[in-house]
Amino acid sequence: MNRYCDVRVTSSSDATVFDGTAYDIEKLECVYLGKGTKEVNFTSSVPSEPAQFYLLSLPAHHTYPNKKMTKAEAAPVNLGDISTSNKRTIYKYIHNDGIESCQLVMGLTVLAEGNVWNSVPPHTHTRRMEAYFYFDVNEAHRVMHFMGEPQQTRHIVMANHEAVISAPWSMHFGVGTANYGFIWGMGGENKEFTDMDPVPVATIK
Repeated sequence: MNRYCDVRVTSSSDATVFDGTAYDIEKLECVYLGKGTKEVNFTSSVPSEPAQFYLLSLPAHHTYPNKKMTKAEAAPVNLGDISTSNKRTIYKYIHNDGIESCQLVMGLTVLAEGNVWNSVPPHTHTRRMEAYFYFDVNEAHRVMHFMGEPQQTRHIVMANHEAVISAPWSMHFGVGTANYGFIWGMGGENKEFTDMDPVPVATIK
């Protein structure tokens, strides 16, 4: 791995050590590791309740400094509306105005209680791929993740702590049977967060 980030998805405080530097990480905090990081260790403050980390990695051609970012520092943006069941908060960690990287763009979205639709309007990223990692999905519930060409969609039934990859040509959005969160990571030609091509809902088949 030339470069990666990790995000905590469980609630207890834990320590992560990179080349001798320790970071205490709370839930939904992010640590970015630049090219050249060699030794990585993870520990849990409560060994009987081990933490869970989500890792993303892309090739790097330049070394950017290792950096931790908290949820509060991640430029939270409130989007959507309760009337369309997609009220949500977006946290942006790795992007042009956040943690610096070579190709990686990464953040997470948390849906408000009673809201179930994500990534509305649906869209494609023809200049980069994207991966979703769903978390805080109650074990009795599921998320229907839609993908494929806008005129020929398919869906995948996602449970807690499952990930799905969308190719650059594939649109992506989803709906759950209850509210949830998901981590999104993108890699490709550029790091502009807004670089997307919306797909009007009424045109989807």
